[in-house]
Amino acid sequence: MQQFDLHNNPWFSSWDALTSSADWKMLKTDFLSKYQELVKLSQEGALPELKDSRFKNEAWAENSQLHLLAHIYVLSSDTVEKMALQFNLPEKMQNKLQFSIEQWLAAVAPSNFFALNAEALKVFQETSGESLQKGMKNWLADLRKGRMTQTDETAFQIGENIATTKGSVVFENKLFQLIQYQPTAEQVFETPLLVVPPCINKYYIMDLQENQSMVQYLIEQGHNTYLISWRNPLPDDQDGILEATWNDFIEDGVIKAMDVVHEISGQDKLNLTAFCVGGTMSATAIAVQKARGIDNVKSLTLLTTLLDFTETGVMDVFIDEGMVLRNDIKLGKGGLATAGMLNSTFSWLRPNELVWNYVVSHYFKGEAPSAFNILFWNADSTNLPGPFYAWYLRNTYLENNLAKPDHLKVCGEKINFGRIDVPSFVYSSIADHIVPWKSGFESAKLVSGPVRYVLGASGHIAGVINPPHKNRRNYWVNENQTEDINRAQSAGDWLAEAEEKPGSWWPVWAEWLEQQGGKKIRPRKNMGSRQYPVIEDAPGRYVKVKALG
Repeated sequence: MQQFDLHNNPWFSSWDALTSSADWKMLKTDFLSKYQELVKLSQEGALPELKDSRFKNEAWAENSQLHLLAHIYVLSSDTVEKMALQFNLPEKMQNKLQFSIEQWLAAVAPSNFFALNAEALKVFQETSGESLQKGMKNWLADLRKGRMTQTDETAFQIGENIATTKGSVVFENKLFQLIQYQPTAEQVFETPLLVVPPCINKYYIMDLQENQSMVQYLIEQGHNTYLISWRNPLPDDQDGILEATWNDFIEDGVIKAMDVVHEISGQDKLNLTAFCVGGTMSATAIAVQKARGIDNVKSLTLLTTLLDFTETGVMDVFIDEGMVLRNDIKLGKGGLATAGMLNSTFSWLRPNELVWNYVVSHYFKGEAPSAFNILFWNADSTNLPGPFYAWYLRNTYLENNLAKPDHLKVCGEKINFGRIDVPSFVYSSIADHIVPWKSGFESAKLVSGPVRYVLGASGHIAGVINPPHKNRRNYWVNENQTEDINRAQSAGDWLAEAEEKPGSWWPVWAEWLEQQGGKKIRPRKNMGSRQYPVIEDAPGRYVKVKALG
């Protein structure tokens, strides 16, 4: 057996170098100085209010001991994070270290311990203990459910007060249902528009409620709109969906949906709009069709999408050869990547907001969850077929094979995103922790057609779902590159030249889409066609299927 060599281990060699460095000594000196100053201010009753939202409630300032503890925690956290930056480790190992430290620091916050949470103790006293009693009931209910409750899930019913845009299901197979939406404008663009949501979530993030619906907005702009509603596979399904592959989702999913839209609309081209992994799948589908000599897409919109997986941000922490190999062995030939596993992973990317916040509010303070439609959608996760999931992890996040021209075959064709020569609109969110915006910018460079690039504020979901009437947030456009991006330019240089504008980016996109829509025509009165008759009303059956556990 090979002897373990401490001296050649990067962890221990970095630790030796760190503890003897001038930076390390400066960190210790700075920490002790600030610690002593906090103690002095506490004794004088002069501790300032903390900006950290976990400690902003007045109850913390009213409890001098716990207020001091919170200050010491914030100081210690800052010091530990600076210590982590001093390690001279390989990049991937350094990222894992920082992520682990962030998780640990989030977990050990005094706010996460009932006896140390000044706000929870005050509520406990004011309610004579009733708050904790309610909190225990909330906790037991979540234990029975098998997951943490983030919102009042009884407040929303799919098809009743969420996902209510009128339309019809006009096609279905084992992978998806296709929804054709009822036009509301007197005239519509002749070129139909197909929306491809991510298959890792339910589609109605794009059709939340009437005043937050991207689908409704597109219809109001005069687009003849269709949408894929992916099926949520269950463990007992026996029709082959548990063995579905990436090839199946491209050929029998996106490409089949495109064929149906062409037949129903009578148009030989369509505009394609896709979100997150739906964008990766849509670009793959176009590349397959281009390799076959089929030119049936007029334009492509990619919303927070990765094509180039070189830099994947915090997601890179989870994915290495060992993790992917385990999924290859376990799921490569069949089975499910469960909704619970996937949802838990995304929640722990933001532990303070999506985990510990609810420990405090629901369990310590006994508060009932509020009704929030995005959190309802977030909790309504989907399972994924194991072979699809295993292939996706290896060929995107781990090996980035999809981005390598002519390296991979999908549906029997070599994939080269450079064959995508249609106009593209590419949107990224500047605070996106799932699709880092700079990687979205680099992904846009892989297509050869002209690219209109827009950067929006906020994160992966809130940045995308930002309807104009709310006049919220902001976005950036580079007026020097409205026709096409400069592929020799870095993302940082693009932003340095860009102009910040207030409000939603949707009108910029709508103006661009109008140019791709073709002439205006009167909408057809009937949904579907003779070949593809109406099956049922939207939102259809597939979206209502709940994952088990």
